[in-house]
Amino acid sequence: MCWKTLLLLLLYYNAQATVSHRWSRAILFPAAHRPKRSSSVPLNPVLQTSLEEVELLYELLLAELEISPDLKISVKDEELASLRKASNFRTICNDVIPKRIPDIRRLSASLASRPGILKKEDFERTVLTLAYTAYRTALSQGYQKDVWAQALVSLFQALRHDLIQSSRPRVSPSELGRHQDLEPGTSTQ
Repeated sequence: MCWKTLLLLLLYYNAQATVSHRWSRAILFPAAHRPKRSSSVPLNPVLQTSLEEVELLYELLLAELEISPDLKISVKDEELASLRKASNFRTICNDVIPKRIPDIRRLSASLASRPGILKKEDFERTVLTLAYTAYRTALSQGYQKDVWAQALVSLFQALRHDLIQSSRPRVSPSELGRHQDLEPGTSTQ
């Protein structure tokens, strides 16, 4: 009887560990996966699919942005605002990224406890959240400025950690075993 209970607990633990990792990936930007009935916005929009689009994103971020009282972001430059990718930019900024301090803190906490590296779209959205947070920090005063600055720093640290993780060389399990068998100060060459 005891071994059946142990087996059941082991199975439950493995199932719980598998499910929690699978679901933790989807909760960074839940609005990206939630379709809106009144909109023709694509599900899970992404801005950067080529080098030209990365450069366009850079131009959009350098252009003068306006944040309305209801926290809607728009590009003031009419030429840039008329581009199709600018529409995706507005969608991501207005419907996907978090814009309130509690939501940004929740994102930062999720990023800090997340194993592995971010997917391209999650990295992009985190960078846009960082840019939005920097903009709000610059506009704030007093205590609010400190709160926004803390959120800015935690997002920056999460992105920095992700960049460091993604720039490390990939090591296969067999190579890891070989490197652990070596004495300190010796090499395989």
